[in-house]
Amino acid sequence: MAACLLTTWISLFVVVVVGVPSAVVPGQKNITAHSGQDVTFPCRAPNNKAIHVKWSRTDLGEEYALLYRDDRIDLGNQHQSFQNRVDLQDRRMKDGDVSLILKNVMTTDAGTYECKVLVGKEMRLSNTIRLTVDPPAQTGGGTKDGGKEVEEKEAGGKEEKLYLRIAGPSVAAVLFAVGFFLIYRKCKAQQKQGSYEPPTELQPV
Repeated sequence: MAACLLTTWISLFVVVVVGVPSAVVPGQKNITAHSGQDVTFPCRAPNNKAIHVKWSRTDLGEEYALLYRDDRIDLGNQHQSFQNRVDLQDRRMKDGDVSLILKNVMTTDAGTYECKVLVGKEMRLSNTIRLTVDPPAQTGGGTKDGGKEVEEKEAGGKEEKLYLRIAGPSVAAVLFAVGFFLIYRKCKAQQKQGSYEPPTELQPV
């Protein structure tokens, strides 16, 4: 009995934890913004000390969003889409704060951002942030009916998100229970087969 239960739990662990790929990168933060907003990407230097920080987006290659060194922003290889739109939250980098401010966010700004800080003689990754940007809301042409339609769509979207939040864990719990029952039943059946003894009259003398 105990062995069967242990086997069941181990099997479920392998299926749920190992067998299901995760879309979440360890240590990665996620930020969702609306077009036109200003966004702050938090980052702190190791040991609360920084003199050189680089913010980049993983799809830009050698170009970067912001490079700050020698007490100024280096524009040498800055991607043109970030020019005059980015700055450090505190250029003095007090207490190692090297957070980035991105102004007037656009849908093209979506992506994965990396904060690297100079530690000794090498740049080390200090934070990774995934930015998602929602497109501008439709106004419905400025009419009352159009505006009402947008409000209804937004309300429907909120209800759908709420439903998913509630239903998601419930569905997962049901699937987990069903999986546990099926694996346990199979385990018990195998135990019965292994412990089967023929009738007395069929046993060898």
